[in-house]
Amino acid sequence: MAGRAADERTEAELEAHAEKLRAAGAFIPEVREAVARRVVGQEQMIQRLVIGLLSGGHVLLEGVPGLAKTLAVRSLADAIDTTFHRIQFTPDLLPADLIGTLIWEETTRQFVPKKGPIFANLILADEINRAPAKVQSALLEAMQERQVTIGEESHPVPTPFLVLATQNPIEHEGTYPLPEAQVDRFMLKVRVDYPEREDERLILRRIVAEELEPLRSVATPEHILAARALLPGIRIDPRVEDYILDLVRATRDPAKYDDALKGWIEVGASPRATIFLGRAARAQALIEGRPFVLPEDIHALALDVLRHRVLMTFEAEAEEVTPDQVVRRLLEVVPVP
Repeated sequence: MAGRAADERTEAELEAHAEKLRAAGAFIPEVREAVARRVVGQEQMIQRLVIGLLSGGHVLLEGVPGLAKTLAVRSLADAIDTTFHRIQFTPDLLPADLIGTLIWEETTRQFVPKKGPIFANLILADEINRAPAKVQSALLEAMQERQVTIGEESHPVPTPFLVLATQNPIEHEGTYPLPEAQVDRFMLKVRVDYPEREDERLILRRIVAEELEPLRSVATPEHILAARALLPGIRIDPRVEDYILDLVRATRDPAKYDDALKGWIEVGASPRATIFLGRAARAQALIEGRPFVLPEDIHALALDVLRHRVLMTFEAEAEEVTPDQVVRRLLEVVPVP
């Protein structure tokens, strides 16, 4: 009897927590619908942007020009009553253009900081791979430490703070490969593909003018922070934890699961992938109002979390084997609980 009562209490607590999650995440469908009014046929991209927003994980969007990457980020910012800056990354961009600089103030006879566009809640780093290493280093400090250094002083960035970056995978002229340390700071790398035929027909019919449909703000930073505060309470069963660990560790020793993968991966995913996969899965559960993570959440998010953390060997590149192919194969062979 006592054991059954304990189980009932546990179920009651789970239901109470689920109710809190649903209340805290009530704004999420409105945000997604607002963005979808402008961006047609990119539901997965919108979903991943919302996951990044809820979990505080930076998102890298990769796709050819014209797939509404920039529009999606701008629309997300419009749907939230928060500060937003779009920064166009170019080869001649300087760190001071990003973080700010010290200026001389005649009245006080002192140098005072003039803060740059990085001081906003949402940052759109457009064509991020066009900026040189010093700019990437300044951005990396903001992404990882949630602060920037101007002169000899450190200044915290606003909370919440999120970098949503775009890059073109086929453009090489005037681009710089992103440092591995910086790529690893992005929770998700999302591949944006062409819309389906009927979605493109809807785009053709809907976009008849250059003006964007005005969006009403449906959320505030306080809504986002309140939802984030509930993420640690979303339960990950030990069997699901094992699944996360198995997937991440499989990138370091893929031959354990499939001999065909031997010699393809030079460097596997770091423990940061383990952390991000769990955090993203919790955000996915929050979106669906669940107080627990399912193996399906891990399976759905693993490719976006792992694809940019797997470095291929020369042999794999010579055979045109991509990280996506390897991760998809691991998702097939690693047992699901």
